[in-house]
Amino acid sequence: MNKTAKGPLIPYVFWIILFVIAPIALIVYYSVLDLNGNFTLANYAKFFTPVYLKMTLSSFWYAFLITLFTLLFAYPTAYLLTKTKHKQLWLMLIIIPSWINLLLKTYAFIGIFGLYGPINALIEVFGFDPKQILFTDFSFVFVSVYIFIPFMIIPIFNSLDKMNPSLIYASRDLGANAWTTFRRVIFPLTIDGVKSGIQVTFIPALSLFMITRLIAGNQVITLGTAIEQQFLVSQNWGMGSTIAVFLILFMVLTMLFTKQKSKGGRV
Repeated sequence: MNKTAKGPLIPYVFWIILFVIAPIALIVYYSVLDLNGNFTLANYAKFFTPVYLKMTLSSFWYAFLITLFTLLFAYPTAYLLTKTKHKQLWLMLIIIPSWINLLLKTYAFIGIFGLYGPINALIEVFGFDPKQILFTDFSFVFVSVYIFIPFMIIPIFNSLDKMNPSLIYASRDLGANAWTTFRRVIFPLTIDGVKSGIQVTFIPALSLFMITRLIAGNQVITLGTAIEQQFLVSQNWGMGSTIAVFLILFMVLTMLFTKQKSKGGRV
């Protein structure tokens, strides 16, 4: 590669070094420091104690639930969108709420799920006592699914929209029913879109902290919540960085697990 070809890569390499490699290196550096700035591996040893291991398992469990329910709602929605007449318009209407500030949407759900909100007002109409919907696992998962669902729909929609419909017709001509066609034809051909949707949902769900504070009321503890507490409350940057190191590692493993396989040449 000559110097002319290398020229356009310089800004890209500079960006990667400044905004990817340097921050990660800084996090790793702080993770081996104690409160006095001395070198230590105690932070890593502490991460493998029951408290932090339980918190890690909890983070994975809630991220799994959020991703699962998001996928269950997003896939049929994306499929129906591909069958509508003005599919791009409907897709835009689904995407638009994601442009609204996350904090505003979170506060909106505080009002909706509150004791004096519309949900409890509807419950009282049927003669039942108001329920505390906020600060529960349900409210946390529900709001998280609502926030992530557009990001799951988009890649699945693109995969479905690009699929050759003649393959579905061929499956039906060969006697396959609707479920068999979906299981053996549609889903395998759109698996790359599903994997992309899982990446953009599961990875951020591991590090949620604002929703856990406002919607779950600290009833749900995730890796993101622990990092925020270590940096802003405990002022223990070493432990916070150590948790961040493992969070980055989990994100990389998730990306490797859901990466798209190369299909080689295309006819």
